[in-house]
Amino acid sequence: MNEAKAAALEARLRDLGSVVVAYSGGVDSAFLAVVAARVLGDRSLCVTADSPSYPDRHRDLAIGTARAFNLRHEMVRTSEMDNPDYRANPANRCYYCKHELYSRLAVIARERGMAAVVDGSNADDRGDYRPGRQAAREFGVLSPLDEAGLTKDEIRDLAREAGMATWDEPASACLSSRIPYHSEVTEKKLRTIEEAERVLRRLGFRVFRVRHHDAIARLELGRDEMARALEPAVADEIDRALRALGYAHVAIDLRGYRLGSLNDALKLRPV
Repeated sequence: MNEAKAAALEARLRDLGSVVVAYSGGVDSAFLAVVAARVLGDRSLCVTADSPSYPDRHRDLAIGTARAFNLRHEMVRTSEMDNPDYRANPANRCYYCKHELYSRLAVIARERGMAAVVDGSNADDRGDYRPGRQAAREFGVLSPLDEAGLTKDEIRDLAREAGMATWDEPASACLSSRIPYHSEVTEKKLRTIEEAERVLRRLGFRVFRVRHHDAIARLELGRDEMARALEPAVADEIDRALRALGYAHVAIDLRGYRLGSLNDALKLRPV
């Protein structure tokens, strides 16, 4: 089944002829970029949006994969933080971010004579709340992984077979996704979140989020990692380091890590 879907993906890219890949460095967009480069050669360009909400780790992963697979890779500075609608952090915040991104990529595609802009959305994303998809539709962005019916697990399997070191990298998102809706997005908050997550990564945690509730850092951890976070020495180090960043309280969410957990609030508050 994976082979048939991979063949469908390659055929779709071949039909397009040339593409600009919206390339965050996550496994989905990275796998798409690697396949596009193999099928289309220099008629494939992957572009990474750099902004205060883009984690340094993502940037490093994107650059590392691009170098490992000799991808044509460029970075563009995006300005979603200049948009008051984005900073206000409404439920459709992602729309404003993606609108900024795709407007830049559409210009690049037009200037370079590329046939299409493509992104890494996959078949598992169809039922998720993703307001950025509206911006994708407005700019005619295509999703070849989704069109081929590839799921996240299938993409990971194919990425492993392709020799990609990031095949099992945990899913992630922009730093703004750690801030509850309707709480302003600021560069200071984004820097604090990134530093807090760097602490957890340095301590060996793999699947986690630091949700920023002003003076409270709410830690969502993979269930198999929660017990370790409660070990006295580890708990003391987390508490000390995050308090040094300005948090007055550090709490562990007993439900553990959940993708898009801040969307729970949308069920309680009209948007």
